[in-house]
Amino acid sequence: MIPSDKLAEAASRFGASVKAKLSGKGILGAPEDPLRAPFESLLADMAALVLFKPGEVVAVGEATLSSLKTRPDYAVKVGDALAGYVEVKAPGKGADPRRFRDEHDRRQWEKLKSLPNIVYTDGNAFSLWRDGRLQGEIVRLEGDVETSGARLGAPPGLERLFSDFLRWEPIAPTSARGLADVSAGLCRLLRDEVTEQLAIGTEALTGLAEDWRRLLFPEATDAEFADGYAQAVTFGLLMARAQGISLKDGLDRVARALAATNTVMGAAFRVLTDGVDGQDALKTSLATLVRVLDAVDWAVVGRGDPDAWLYFYEHFLGAYDNALRKLTGSYYTPPEVVTAMARLVDELLRDPGHFALPDGLASPDVTLADPAAGTGTYLLGVLRRIAETTRRDQGPGAVPGAVRAALGRLIISCGSQCPPRARSIACAIISGEDSTSHRSRQTSSSNGPPGMWRVGQRSPGASGDGRAAVRHT
Repeated sequence: MIPSDKLAEAASRFGASVKAKLSGKGILGAPEDPLRAPFESLLADMAALVLFKPGEVVAVGEATLSSLKTRPDYAVKVGDALAGYVEVKAPGKGADPRRFRDEHDRRQWEKLKSLPNIVYTDGNAFSLWRDGRLQGEIVRLEGDVETSGARLGAPPGLERLFSDFLRWEPIAPTSARGLADVSAGLCRLLRDEVTEQLAIGTEALTGLAEDWRRLLFPEATDAEFADGYAQAVTFGLLMARAQGISLKDGLDRVARALAATNTVMGAAFRVLTDGVDGQDALKTSLATLVRVLDAVDWAVVGRGDPDAWLYFYEHFLGAYDNALRKLTGSYYTPPEVVTAMARLVDELLRDPGHFALPDGLASPDVTLADPAAGTGTYLLGVLRRIAETTRRDQGPGAVPGAVRAALGRLIISCGSQCPPRARSIACAIISGEDSTSHRSRQTSSSNGPPGMWRVGQRSPGASGDGRAAVRHT
């Protein structure tokens, strides 16, 4: 049998099955429910048509809950890997979510468009979407799924659509800005899914929210908890990938691996994910985050730009929630300004007419304090200045010791949005992978995104980058 005949047979079986379901008396449930079993059979037929083995493609159906807008009708797996999602609508609604009129459908699309691979269908039409963008054209079947029965036909485009959908692989971002955009969309989906689960009283999350209030932020609302939770988990996964930790083996293993190199972050990540990993509560967003971020290659993302991460969080927050960026004042100082300020302070400390400290910022009598470190722009400027002057005055062999000593004199308070990355900055300088000329290559996995050291809290309205204070003792 030639492929076109197999496609025709698949469409015919689908049409006959749907018509039989719709003609049944006393149909209960949602309007799209009669399409579900026929669609599962159609998916199996299309998987075979595009040369997948029997049983290799599995559609995991979700219970229909109108209150859940972040949960598509199906998660589709190919082997053990998540391939994408399918959202089934009632016949006649169409497959273009941009044109939906129902408020539930419109709000649902605002959330699901962050997914990297999802098919929409109402039985008559099929469409493939990636990150909110239509892939190719909407494919319309030949006939009407409600009346055509076995006479329903399908154009060749249906086979291409299912082949593209089932063979999807994550495309790893190649720039820090691209990674910020991808991470922000999926973090937003996680936030929305947490919010929904809190609303329906999911115990694993309501209990965690109460612990969050009791131990950290007593006045935090559910919305603020959902936001904090989503960002913490997202940046925990980013940190894991920055350290070369695989995500596909489960969040518990990720937490243990993180704890081996960063006890605080590993423990925090375990607390946040224990009780939801492997459960239904957050499986749409968490499964997609894991699948997409596991493909990230840090050496590629940061290549050629030593300051790639300085503005990562500003870019992330702008894509994630621009209103929140404005509320928290997350706008960062240009590196050129920071470099000039670090140089001027260093020169002032060395000046015999002022502080008379020959080593300037590198002097053991100088304490460095940054009350709102953000992504560490000022700390990076100070450490680079110390490295530069130490190399000039004492030779390159003295740089690691000077930088390590400076870290011991840091007093840092982290912002609520993103902890500092001073430790990873220092590691890069100590290992010789940083250059004060800003022309260094970034090859170390320790030079990951911001949010890699310590989690703290800043009141809304504090500046994104603290103005580092220098205290002479």
